[in-house]
Amino acid sequence: MSTHPTVAAFATRNGSLCVGGVELPRLVERVGSTPFFAYDRGLLTARIELLRRTLPAGIDLSYAVKANPMPALVGYLSGLVDSLDVASDLELRTALNTTTPPDRISFAGPGKTPAELRQAVAAGVTVEMESVNEARRLVELGQQLGIRPRVALRVNPDFEIKGSGMRMGGGSQQFGVDVEQAPAVLKEAAAGGLDVLGFHVFAGSQNLRAEILVEAQRKTVELARSLAGDLPGPLRYLNLGGGFGVPYYERDTPLDLAAIGDNLRQLQASAHGDFPQARIVIELGRYIVGECGVYVTRVLDRKESRGRTFLVVDGGLQHQLAATGNLGQVLRRNYPVRVGNRMDEPRSEQVSVVGNLCTPLDLLADRIELQQAQIGDLIVIFLAGAYGLTASPVHFLSHPLPAEVIV
Repeated sequence: MSTHPTVAAFATRNGSLCVGGVELPRLVERVGSTPFFAYDRGLLTARIELLRRTLPAGIDLSYAVKANPMPALVGYLSGLVDSLDVASDLELRTALNTTTPPDRISFAGPGKTPAELRQAVAAGVTVEMESVNEARRLVELGQQLGIRPRVALRVNPDFEIKGSGMRMGGGSQQFGVDVEQAPAVLKEAAAGGLDVLGFHVFAGSQNLRAEILVEAQRKTVELARSLAGDLPGPLRYLNLGGGFGVPYYERDTPLDLAAIGDNLRQLQASAHGDFPQARIVIELGRYIVGECGVYVTRVLDRKESRGRTFLVVDGGLQHQLAATGNLGQVLRRNYPVRVGNRMDEPRSEQVSVVGNLCTPLDLLADRIELQQAQIGDLIVIFLAGAYGLTASPVHFLSHPLPAEVIV
């Protein structure tokens, strides 16, 4: 039986999974209760080092805080990446509390409130404008505050990214300004005194096919060339988005990062010829943090029902919605799951892992091969570092919130 690459990245000792070098039973005692999320600093560092080795020097690496906004984790990553991207006022405050300079923080997302825009302008971060109305609000705020707002235009391209978990560009979108409308919005922004730095294009997420990402990056650079003449000054910021996927399921093939790195070297050389002042940004969330995290939950009950074995645990979809398949999966497939205190034992039985909620949707793993688990054992769900707690209905049935630790 093959070992999933994400599972293999974690060490084991004395039959137990280790997170940050700490054996799981001891980590449970250290946290004080189950369920909880744990994030491995060593794996975070290794992922950034892999990106630095593989992507060309000079590419700005931005962390998308929405993937995991835990303050301690964001603070740790702020010392490893070049910039942070936020999508709410709370994420903005989290980012501003790190060592990241405000001019290396970007604020994206449709429907920013007037209060959020005011905070962003006052802080001096780069606001990625999503509409002409947002541009007009920023002009007014700049005049009220006596500050020249730093902005970039998020562009909805005229191309689509196939093979992505979620399509966020091309066609009609709530994200960004359609490329054909971009020149008029840029003209209005410049006339209003906004400091327009450049462009942001984010066409899709969770893509495991390097050739598709390579094509999207090429088209994005060409789009920037076509719009650069409409900027009031030189292009100083070009956010190519991200979309790098991680292998959630046993049959997934990991992303060929080397192919993306080779393509970016070519694009960087040509882009710098046209835009020598441009900071070229790759914005990643899931790819940085997704594989560094685990969700740990304890077996409360073991029961048989008409030939099927259920392990009932003290966590569930209220904490880890994505693992249940209720966060965008069309066909439900299991995340990698193991009995974390029995890692040296064979996976010898088929079970379903269910949470403690009164709904059949609370299915963390369906008919999965696991080590023989007993009441009190620790079930570990991998790939829990991104879109876990904050992407889940945490108040559903009013169970306690889980702890989050970085080890």
